Amino acid sequence: MLKKMTLLIGLMASILFSLTARAAEYPSDPYVLVDTAAKQTFARLKADQNQIKQQPDHLRVIIREELLPYIDNRFAAYKVLGNQIKQTTPAQRDAFVNVFTEYMVSSYADALAHFDKQVVKVEPGKPATGNITVVSVSVKESGKPDIFLEFKLRKNNKTGEWKAFDMVAEGISLLSAKQSELGGLIRQNGIDAVIAQLQAHNAKPLVIKS
Repeated sequence: MLKKMTLLIGLMASILFSLTARAAEYPSDPYVLVDTAAKQTFARLKADQNQIKQQPDHLRVIIREELLPYIDNRFAAYKVLGNQIKQTTPAQRDAFVNVFTEYMVSSYADALAHFDKQVVKVEPGKPATGNITVVSVSVKESGKPDIFLEFKLRKNNKTGEWKAFDMVAEGISLLSAKQSELGGLIRQNGIDAVIAQLQAHNAKPLVIKS
């Protein structure tokens, strides 16, 4: 019994230490944050290429572990709901945030499916003065034109942490696209129907298109 208690205490201490370390390492500057998230994600994509080819769903694991900690998924989900949020219950909002988060994980995984040899450069920017800022990123690959991205970030007034809530690729906002796509469905069919639809979508295995 004493041995089990010792193991449990050790496990709890390990978890707490891990969480404390992660919190201490969280970037306070939005440009450093995007640079950190991009480098971690692309390094993982390169390192896990063999596993990705054998198990495409591993891309979702990479996004959850390397990118999701830096994304304000609740804020993005609420932006998609817009004014319709007033017609929802707390339980419905929580359910929508959960399925929308997995939906975005799948979207990012699909978008990054063919990224493994690219070099990511975070463009220098001005210090953020408000609670919303934009960080520009260029993705470079030999023999191909550069891809330009913009990450929109929001500073949480309570925690002081910066997190991304939208990605703009070649002038197209991912969040705006999802607002148009899902907002209309929620108005037509109701939030419960859209939650069920997203759950079905998220359950499908990821397929890497050639």
